Amino acid sequence: MTHPLLDNQSARRLFLDRHLLLRPGSGSGRGEDLEGVLDALGFVQVDSVNTLARAHDLILWSRRGQYRPKALEHLVARRRTAFEHWTHDAAVIPMAFYPMWRKKFMRDETRMRARWSELRRPGWDAEIEQVLRHIADNGPASSRDVGGEEKKGSSGWWDWQPSKIALEFLWRSGRLAICHRRGFRKFYDLAEHVIPEEHRNTHRDDGEIVDWAMSEALRRLGFGTSGELAAFFELATRDEAKTWCAAALSKGRIVEAEIGMADGSRRRSFTTEAILDNAACLPEPTARVRLLSPFDPALRDRTRAERLFGFRYRIEMFVPEAKRQYGYYVFPVLQGDRLIGRIDAKRADGALLIQAFWPEAGVRMGKARSSGLMSELERVRTLAETEAVKFADNWKHMTGRR
Repeated sequence: MTHPLLDNQSARRLFLDRHLLLRPGSGSGRGEDLEGVLDALGFVQVDSVNTLARAHDLILWSRRGQYRPKALEHLVARRRTAFEHWTHDAAVIPMAFYPMWRKKFMRDETRMRARWSELRRPGWDAEIEQVLRHIADNGPASSRDVGGEEKKGSSGWWDWQPSKIALEFLWRSGRLAICHRRGFRKFYDLAEHVIPEEHRNTHRDDGEIVDWAMSEALRRLGFGTSGELAAFFELATRDEAKTWCAAALSKGRIVEAEIGMADGSRRRSFTTEAILDNAACLPEPTARVRLLSPFDPALRDRTRAERLFGFRYRIEMFVPEAKRQYGYYVFPVLQGDRLIGRIDAKRADGALLIQAFWPEAGVRMGKARSSGLMSELERVRTLAETEAVKFADNWKHMTGRR
């Protein structure tokens, strides 16, 4: 049987368009416009690293240049049109998706009870209920308010105080919700005080949730294997994903296609006729150079990004400095439908300090492209709230092609 072929360039453009990175993009970056961006992406990962800007802020800024951090806080804490929970990691998610997360609440509770030894010790149910009562009686609370903070130098949940583990358990299992943040500190409240009634009281069975998760993942990715679709929201298991794909294929809801990879190979994937039609009429990509977050949704599946763009990316913050190939926290750089390099940039002494830029093999940094990179650095400087762009003393020695 012959399957439709989507060449690599068309596949890259389709994928980037689904992630709002192909076209120039315009909008206020707040309110309903920001809600539309969040819905189109499906979620934005929340991360605490703030060398230049936090991950969620850079992700949204790269789609909406007028975006500022308070706008996302407003959606979660005031408008209640988004909530924080878990996909593959902590994320901000459209509130309309909340009913689909009930499956994850139950699954996470089961996993935590099985894996977190503390939750199996005598007295832990009482600790959890005590934290819940404290919040019910006193209102929103952070880890400071219910029994102390994480230990200094903590390297993970296993170093947390009991109250912190209880908060995390109650949040992940859906009994609490994050109502706001102060700085980056989370404040929790009873879910019924945070989640609007229309979403809190809507229930879907597991079959509906799997169908929604797979369909919506395909809409945002454009194409994917059953495993890639399952991994998008992490609501469907791999077995559920395989079963869904087989059923959807037999009913004609999806089709198989050959997707061209960067190395010239082809990868069998699922898509739809409508998506393939859309891929055939996409516009030329914007020439803008874009600085992306290491946690950008377009890059969160590192293996997929490497296959599609020929761009191998790893975060090296946990790699000993002497063994790093690039740097502590290096930002991928996109232009058009290509990832053209990576840049080491951070805030330092009121400036945006550029320590290095590494073009990808075969990328020539001519006058136009270099000018585009400088323009992007000037743009991102406003998000980082710095006064100027500065370069490290050895900058010129670090910009040549490898």
